[in-house]
Amino acid sequence: MSEQDEVYSSKVSYSGFFSFKDFYAFCYNWLTEEAGFDVEETEYSEKIGGPTKDIKFKWTGTKYVTDYFEFEVKADFDVRGLSETEINKGGKKMKTNEGSVTMKVKASLVRDYDGKFETSAKMKLWRGIYEKWIISQRVAEFEDKLSGLADGF
Repeated sequence: MSEQDEVYSSKVSYSGFFSFKDFYAFCYNWLTEEAGFDVEETEYSEKIGGPTKDIKFKWTGTKYVTDYFEFEVKADFDVRGLSETEINKGGKKMKTNEGSVTMKVKASLVRDYDGKFETSAKMKLWRGIYEKWIISQRVAEFEDKLSGLADGF
């Protein structure tokens, strides 16, 4: 069984005018293209109530860093009261959305994601020695790198 250490957690909320389509595309493209994660949508639900929608979706992004370490980012989006509206921008009418969005992001450093050190009690002992004495500095470096990536999201 792999071990996970949560290195970052954040929650951001916004209420007002925004383009949901652009927001969704930006978040997905940032995770896949900028940060290099493989993203899977693990949950999606949409409730329509009159002229507004409530949308919830969750993503899990993974990035294999080495044959021992993996970065994992979980993003949880909650969009409430999403409606289409028009605004004046520079004297021109534009179609956009209005509503509120809450985004929770958690990032974890996964060690031994393939379970190579889980084959026997002796291997588990070797993993403890490996992590404590051989790669302890590397663990700290990867935790800092992942925390910075998640904070940039």
